[in-house]
Amino acid sequence: MLSVSVNNSQQTQQLNDSQAWKIIETSFNPQELHHKETVFTLGNGYLGVRGSFEEGYTHDHAGTIINGVYDDVAIAATEIVNCPNWLPLSIKIAGETFRMDSGEILEYKRQLDMRLGIVSRDVRWRSPSGHQIELHFERFVSLASQHFLAVRCEITSLDFAGEVEVTAGFEAEPHTLGIEHWQTLKAGGTDKIIWLHSKTLHSEIELGMAAKLVVENEADTFAREVECSSELTRKFQIEPGETVSLEKIVAVYTSRETSTPAEIALIDLVEAPSYSTLLATHIAAWERVWRTSDVIIEGDEKAQLSVRYNIFQILAATPRHNDKVSIPPKTLSGFEYRGHIFWDTEIFILPLLTFTQPALARNLLNYRYHTLPGARRKAQQLGYKGAMFAWESAITGDEVTPQWVHDPNGKLVRIWCGELEIHINADIAYASWNYWQHTGDNQWMSDYGAEIILDTAVFWESRVTWNEQRQSYDILNVIGPDENHEQVDNNAFTNVMVRWHLQTVGAVWEWLTANYPQKAAQLAVKLNIVPQRLENFAFIANNIYLNHDLKTGLIEQFDGFFNLEYVNLDHYEPRSKSMQGILGVEETQATQILKQPDVLMLFYLMRDQFDLKTIAKNWDYYTPRTDHVYGSSLGPAINAIIACDLNQTTEAYTHFMRAALVDLDNVRGNATQGIHSASAGGVWQAVVFGFAGIRITENGITTNPNLPSHWKRLKFRLKWQNQWYQVDLNANQADESIQSEGIPLSPITPISPSSQTASEVSTSIEGIIFDLDGVITDTSEFHYLAWKKLADEEGIPFDREANEGLRGIPRRESLMGILNGHPATESQIQEMMERKNNYYVELMQSITPNDLLPGATDLLAQLQAAGIKIALGSSSKNARTVIERLGIADKFTAIADGYSVAKSKPAPDLFLFAAEKLGVPPQNCIVVEDATAGIEAGLAADMKVVGLGPNERVGKAHVVLPSLDGVSWKDLQQQLANYDKQVGQIKINCQ
Repeated sequence: MLSVSVNNSQQTQQLNDSQAWKIIETSFNPQELHHKETVFTLGNGYLGVRGSFEEGYTHDHAGTIINGVYDDVAIAATEIVNCPNWLPLSIKIAGETFRMDSGEILEYKRQLDMRLGIVSRDVRWRSPSGHQIELHFERFVSLASQHFLAVRCEITSLDFAGEVEVTAGFEAEPHTLGIEHWQTLKAGGTDKIIWLHSKTLHSEIELGMAAKLVVENEADTFAREVECSSELTRKFQIEPGETVSLEKIVAVYTSRETSTPAEIALIDLVEAPSYSTLLATHIAAWERVWRTSDVIIEGDEKAQLSVRYNIFQILAATPRHNDKVSIPPKTLSGFEYRGHIFWDTEIFILPLLTFTQPALARNLLNYRYHTLPGARRKAQQLGYKGAMFAWESAITGDEVTPQWVHDPNGKLVRIWCGELEIHINADIAYASWNYWQHTGDNQWMSDYGAEIILDTAVFWESRVTWNEQRQSYDILNVIGPDENHEQVDNNAFTNVMVRWHLQTVGAVWEWLTANYPQKAAQLAVKLNIVPQRLENFAFIANNIYLNHDLKTGLIEQFDGFFNLEYVNLDHYEPRSKSMQGILGVEETQATQILKQPDVLMLFYLMRDQFDLKTIAKNWDYYTPRTDHVYGSSLGPAINAIIACDLNQTTEAYTHFMRAALVDLDNVRGNATQGIHSASAGGVWQAVVFGFAGIRITENGITTNPNLPSHWKRLKFRLKWQNQWYQVDLNANQADESIQSEGIPLSPITPISPSSQTASEVSTSIEGIIFDLDGVITDTSEFHYLAWKKLADEEGIPFDREANEGLRGIPRRESLMGILNGHPATESQIQEMMERKNNYYVELMQSITPNDLLPGATDLLAQLQAAGIKIALGSSSKNARTVIERLGIADKFTAIADGYSVAKSKPAPDLFLFAAEKLGVPPQNCIVVEDATAGIEAGLAADMKVVGLGPNERVGKAHVVLPSLDGVSWKDLQQQLANYDKQVGQIKINCQ
């Protein structure tokens, strides 16, 4: 079962409340295996990983899906492929392999922490022979370094003493829905690393994957290696009560990013930071994303969880470093629809990104620009002008919708969507226009958007048909969003969207010619945009037919819809499949049963063009004719918004939760196939444009909230026209404003240094990381004396001024600076570093608590009393010894020292490692440093930085102090409240 982990004594859900962010499964049901593989999907936009088990399971559907990796397939032209599986990790206890379908599961818990982007699993297992162990698995797909994946496993023996064998490998040639796509070019390894070099069978995309297996204390020869080929195996002894940790780190590239993916994967893996550092940077990346994209709901735990889940899956699937791919309808979590790109991205997903992650929204629209050549080819092939976007698109933009598919009975069924579901042309233009209007990204509109909007408009000019009898333009033989009805004429949704599109072209062209005349001149030639064509666009727009009965207010979905048979859907309840699945395709087409209501969808996108009376009349007519539960997953979220417009909050909530839980609760019974991405994007829109009542008007943003009765608070952020707005609504505000015309949201300037109180700062700070030398104690004199003795022995000039430049610099770099070009072999370098360290250790023996710098002892005590977690972040490999001699080792929750990470300051790795050990998000940490390299490292780690010393050395810190002498925790809070480099802290009043 899945559950929400909440603190019953604390109803308020804050961003740092980890209990409000977790999807938890407390028992394992094999019948739900494939559903839960979808639920526990992780991703970073470059790739997605389904939530299968590391050790595998009978008939599992493991999936590693890299965005843009397609291969040829019969009928459907091309499909996104299941890439080599990086997860396999086998654990043997006394020769018996751990599996969930072997032995006995005594305890089980799996959870997705959406705030951190981590899936973990805890299992207490009794082997067939009766040995009991506990296993803790943890995995992530790095959001900070998209080519890295990692899994950690902690093995704890409860009653077993003996040998454990761990094997890590790849599943090199997985199938995709039964179809093979991969050939292995080369695979192999050393005793430390394995690699795989593969290629797709038809598209010839190459893939390189490399992995290493690190076992705790391996440096102490505690683990025994086994000869390696294409797997990594480690054997070690374990005793009852003992825990051993192992980590599998993987790097993956394809030839879409580099011509030598296998080599680059190997190089990246060799140079990879530690698991802890990778994890810390990953967590920091997710924290940055959530700052602007989170939605907080108080009073409804299930809604809060499900909304965050839907947002999480969209953010996990959105490409960050590639604008030549988009988001498939099943994200990167499944293979349904072959990973092709539909209108789902532009209409349902894009608004969330446009208003909270506009740079990512731009990437997705750029994908459409890059596929314009394919859209032009499609138009030409079908005898039309301009650009006709594919209903299903892959890499090139050419149409990849299959023309025929087999129904469940094996009968071939003709699919017309690729030729007739042409509303996608206007949908993409609509998304382009709205991105520009909401972001003010004029350069994008000039470089990309204008061409998209113009050339797709040219298509309509050649697609419409003049009706002499009605003296209007028809659009014949189409399919609207309601795919229950094919080859219809004058679909209302299509016709009104085309009308909007052709009306908008004039405004785009006028703006372009006024502001970017050179670009306008280029497009005029390229697309043949002449005054007569622009006039024709306007004439067509003003004369497109729409069957709108002004007396009744009803809009006919398409010509003849009102004459179709009415079916009372209640007569078929209860049911577990769509009405089309019950009646058949042809039989359903002869009825008024809707897969989704086109007219209601139209009211949402064109909400300013229709009055509430018209919307209410059509709502009453089309709602009972819609297959809400088993029709299209795209409908419920939009229905929720329309219901909010009509102040039918209870019904809105029913539709909303149907969308919000579609994957978590497997509402439609098809979540096994992957995340419903359009529904996920629609859920965010239902919250923002439905319950919060956000409207974008000529006068800016307004809100007219209509919150569900049990919601106590709704809070989120929006970025509009380069200005952040924070919407914070409570139940009383919502009640007062239901009948109003809309409450304006007034942006104000970023928080001034004096406006953020010390108490506000203190609630966000959970951990402080102290450097050692120059902060807690001054061992710089010992370092200087040790280096001086070495330099004198080697006959190299060295003085205190030269020593000043070594602050915060690791031993090797310091030595190379002292040598300053003097020749030395590697063995000589190693010997000199060891010699210097021995001198330093000898000098250190004289350190006592009296050597603590003024203010350090008092501040550490105050931090402990305040519940602030304290870490040491020092590049010194002797840091532990120093704090022990100083008598303050008990003050530190975690220690990050010269042994902790590969990359030293100014790289952020050391501080990120410390934050991860504290269990505190990086942005909720303070770094206290006295060296330039340390200041840069703290800033790079996205932490607040306090610099001790002269401004010329530590001036880049947020706060600069001469020392800790006389500095209290209260003082430090106030100093932080006053620093003038707050990032992303913009406050908006809802007035």
